[in-house]
Amino acid sequence: MKIQLIRNAKMKLTYAGRKILTDPMLSPKDAYDPFAGVARNPTVELPHTLEQILDSVDGVLVSHVHLDYFDSVASAALPKTIPVLCQPDDEQRITEEGFRTVIPIVTNNVWNEITISRTGGQHGSGKILEHMGNVSGFVFQADGEPTVYWVGDSIWCEHVQKAIKTFQPEIIIIHSGGATIPGYDPIIMDIDQALETANASPEAIIVAIHMEALDHCPISRADLRKRADRELKRPSRLMIPEDGEVISF
Repeated sequence: MKIQLIRNAKMKLTYAGRKILTDPMLSPKDAYDPFAGVARNPTVELPHTLEQILDSVDGVLVSHVHLDYFDSVASAALPKTIPVLCQPDDEQRITEEGFRTVIPIVTNNVWNEITISRTGGQHGSGKILEHMGNVSGFVFQADGEPTVYWVGDSIWCEHVQKAIKTFQPEIIIIHSGGATIPGYDPIIMDIDQALETANASPEAIIVAIHMEALDHCPISRADLRKRADRELKRPSRLMIPEDGEVISF
């Protein structure tokens, strides 16, 4: 199994012989207005060309359809015949973009011998939840592969705790940039919650992404690394890839 971080929440997962692209926001640097009034988004370029990113991709998995997860560039660049897996709430929107094979995951779905289970999430807390909509995480399971839990755009909450207890994942992928809309609490994990996730799964490898790419994510890789090295019993099990980096398991 391999995880290649592309940028933000965009990964290319090589799992059970298939390549899955997640949350494809593929616009160039500065394409969109600021989310937090700091800088235009994305704040960095993609590490590879679109052709390289899309090469050999067998399917796409969209956790939710906010702009920074599925944008017009991705919609135009992806073949309309490619399978797109998603949460049920987003099936109609993605179908309206012209994709012919949209597969909503209600509870779980077996796709190319990979069991993909959908988990709940909480995209923030308090009044901001009225504006954020539903989000999902996903668990991957297949013969000969580790169980992988991609938490998605969620804070540390009972949904995440339940998924960890239910699936006992060996690898947990978290969004840990502390994304914050001015005037509200974080809408994804911050450093405290990232470390809490790690402590709740003391045998799991934690892969932290969703940093240093959008203006509303103030937490840097260095910030998280410093705290993890100081506070985790086994800090080496927290992995923080750079854009374009491939992690093999």
